[in-house]
Amino acid sequence: MRPGKQQISVIIPALNEAGCIRELCAALQPLRGRGHEIILVDGGSEDQTRTLGKPLVDRMLNSARGRALQMRAGVADANGTILWFLHADTGVPDNPDQLILAALESGRADWGRFDILLSDRHIVLRIVAHLMNLRSRISGIATGDQGIFVRRSLYEQVGGIPSLPLMEDIALSRVLKKYGRPVCIRQKLRTSARRWQQYGIARTILTMWGLRLAYFVGISPDYLAKYYAANGHEIP
Repeated sequence: MRPGKQQISVIIPALNEAGCIRELCAALQPLRGRGHEIILVDGGSEDQTRTLGKPLVDRMLNSARGRALQMRAGVADANGTILWFLHADTGVPDNPDQLILAALESGRADWGRFDILLSDRHIVLRIVAHLMNLRSRISGIATGDQGIFVRRSLYEQVGGIPSLPLMEDIALSRVLKKYGRPVCIRQKLRTSARRWQQYGIARTILTMWGLRLAYFVGISPDYLAKYYAANGHEIP
């Protein structure tokens, strides 16, 4: 890394993601060639996630299970001046590091996110993705699917990502928003539609919107996580 050059630390929390972790890490290899780093944080996978991911990352860490805990572990080991959190089932556009650097260097914000599209091109899911992007643009709140990135200095200033079992991305966005609205990159990340495919489109939409509404009116994330799990959903 040349003096003065901004380094991005890509932090990927994962749990039983053997089906997609290699594809994501392979797509990120050009970033390593440009001096950025990739950190895979495993939460106790029982499949081949670690075996498949380890050759393609700078460091692979083991962590207690829980996306927020895994993200915090990744940050603690990161060297970058910019942190980029990616879900393991994400597909990235060309040159995402250049898009992030350009967005932050514009001076509009010290954090941001990407628009997304869902891997299933069902018309309803295309509308869902559009509404997710629109809602985020209006509210200034980003979700983990949208690949939140933030300058490390701001991340540390707000105390890092809260150690919540659910809604950690919303909670982080809330505190970051106090220092400025996010810059929204229109180039899209592709996120897996497996949740909608597994549980059904209508049920998933109602569940996710219901959880967010409950969180916004003050219901504890611990209670929401128990409710989420009790209704057959796996907490990442």
